[in-house]
Amino acid sequence: MKKRSPRSLGRWLSWWLGVQSFAGLGFVCIVVYVATSLNFSARQDEELRHKQEVIRHLVGEIAVQDDLASLRHKLDDFFFGHTDLKLRLTGDAETLLYMTSPASEPPANLRRVEFEIPSPWSGTSVLRAELALDSSSDARLLRQLAWTLLASALAGAVVVSGGGAWLVRRALLPVRDLARQAAALSPENVGQPLEGSAQAQELQPLVAQFNALLVRLDNAYQQLEGFNADVAHELRTPLATLIGETELALSRERSVPELRDVLGSNLEDLDRLAGLVNDMLFLSKADRGERARRSPVGSLAALAAEVVEFHDAALQEAGISVRICGDGGGAFDAGLLRRALSNLLANATRFAKCRSTIDLDIELDKSGVRLSVSNVGPEIPVEHLPRLFDRFYRADRAREHGDANHGLGLAIVAAIARMHGGDAFVRSSAGKTTVGFSLSAVAA
Repeated sequence: MKKRSPRSLGRWLSWWLGVQSFAGLGFVCIVVYVATSLNFSARQDEELRHKQEVIRHLVGEIAVQDDLASLRHKLDDFFFGHTDLKLRLTGDAETLLYMTSPASEPPANLRRVEFEIPSPWSGTSVLRAELALDSSSDARLLRQLAWTLLASALAGAVVVSGGGAWLVRRALLPVRDLARQAAALSPENVGQPLEGSAQAQELQPLVAQFNALLVRLDNAYQQLEGFNADVAHELRTPLATLIGETELALSRERSVPELRDVLGSNLEDLDRLAGLVNDMLFLSKADRGERARRSPVGSLAALAAEVVEFHDAALQEAGISVRICGDGGGAFDAGLLRRALSNLLANATRFAKCRSTIDLDIELDKSGVRLSVSNVGPEIPVEHLPRLFDRFYRADRAREHGDANHGLGLAIVAAIARMHGGDAFVRSSAGKTTVGFSLSAVAA
């Protein structure tokens, strides 16, 4: 299928301005033409009525038939100079009493009126008159007026279209300025906002939204740069360890038990690398819009109890207990929920005070379910809260626990929430930190 080329806004507006102007001017011209034509027609009718009354008066002035010569003389005087008027007057038995001189060429436009006049010399007979008015001059004038109006409408449409094109070009100058500013953006200055103070009021929302997009792009670019550095850092340490231990093992003869120890140590680092790669692949799928595979889950509290039991050893070692509050059910991906709750519980266990209690809350609302894990411990500074779910982000560098985790746990929680149509949230105040996520409601 052939792709349509983008149309020019200036040409499109100019064309339709011209069409609408021609339609508007054409309507006005038609009104003017019709009004003029009706006025001419009314004037011709009035003239014929007036001449008819004069003829009746002249005929009424004669008393006997012998005065017909005087009548003819009066009629000749009356029609002198009125070459556009013709009269034919007949009596009984179609006797011709009077007729104006015929025209050299028959006129193309004639308006005729026939009427009867009581005979002044006979009370029982009538005279028949046929009065004709040559309206050719008015017809020519109307034709000239029609062509003049048509030309005026076309000329007006052309002028309006040209003026519209000029106005559109001037109105789009700020847009071209925005395009030049956007073309000057690069990865190094992608966060620089466009200067939109000189833009039209209608373009201000577009400029504001575009600048907000640039801010998001700049944040995403900065996160990508940090992500690349974090990935390199996370991979460099275990790879350096693997290379060093392998070189050391190959530097001299080793016994089988010694090689087994080296391989076992390398396997731990390889497992850590495999976990990191798998987590990154999972986040990549979530970013591409993969959705959770939902199936009926009867009790979220029972599912949470399974996760708590899995972490029982770590909880006992830290001297921490867990309290599950609330319950609910629905259609969810049970495996993903276990993973998200496990990440939250492990994170809370690392930072909770010894001999404190972790609350695992399950709350139902109209939109779905909210699951959260709260622990008593050090507060997270406010400036770190918006980035807590970023990949490889750690609020406290002194407690990175790099050997036990690689900073993707909360990012995975946020991804699982998105896969269920929800989002992640965090609160930290008064010595209590709550991290959780919401799930959209879908019938089981």
